[in-house]
Amino acid sequence: MLSVLRRPRWIAYLLLAVVFGVATSGLGAWQWQRHEEKVERRDLVEANYDAPAVPLTEVLRPDGTLPPDQEWRRVEADGRYAASDQHLVRNRPYQGVFGYEVLVPLETVEGTAVAVDRGWVRNAETAATVPEVPDPPAGPVTVTGWLRPSEPDLGRDLPAGQLASVDLPGLAEATGQPLVGAYLILEDEEPAPAERPAALPRPDTRLGSHFAYALQWWLTVPVGLVLVLVMARQTAREEQEAAGTAAPRQPRPRKVRIWDEEDA
Repeated sequence: MLSVLRRPRWIAYLLLAVVFGVATSGLGAWQWQRHEEKVERRDLVEANYDAPAVPLTEVLRPDGTLPPDQEWRRVEADGRYAASDQHLVRNRPYQGVFGYEVLVPLETVEGTAVAVDRGWVRNAETAATVPEVPDPPAGPVTVTGWLRPSEPDLGRDLPAGQLASVDLPGLAEATGQPLVGAYLILEDEEPAPAERPAALPRPDTRLGSHFAYALQWWLTVPVGLVLVLVMARQTAREEQEAAGTAAPRQPRPRKVRIWDEEDA
């Protein structure tokens, strides 16, 4: 078999098998990384989402940014909504339907502002029409919700009062508000309004199938090499038989049946 594997064509087969093994190993590692990211996110949500609410100022860094381990932390803040600075975030899904998420800056008693995602509203009947949005409470309000980091700017040119993502620098520029580096997904408002946008659902913490996919890819790593070796062994055997140098095949032992033993 070694003489077969030394031939240029079979060396190429071996190289292809090695490339296949490296590729499937890499795909397995990628799926495993995705699995670990999902586990890390699940653990973060479970640790922070249902925790008692703490003041917003206790969670943010002095520069107003959000520590990564505090994402989805439940916080509360006191202030007044700047209703005139309300913006709508386009193309946001909710229960399989696309609509808008409603962002309103909350001017806090500490002198800063935090963008509050008050929830979701359905699209209007035409793309050029802005849907009606329930007004936020007027006057002093205590807001409770969960912190998220800013989303990237998608670079789209949209009508005034609309955003393509929860881009906090873009919202700060459009409103002139001194926004902190995180936004708050609304849970409750006190006093509560008569009507509010639909509350956003709890984040999905399912792990998916990445773990199983990683195992499947890793199990296929040796397949290419095994296939080449089996084919090389068969080729060597056929060449030996053609040359008359192959060892004779051992006959398969005949199975002895009970009645054969009785007849003997």
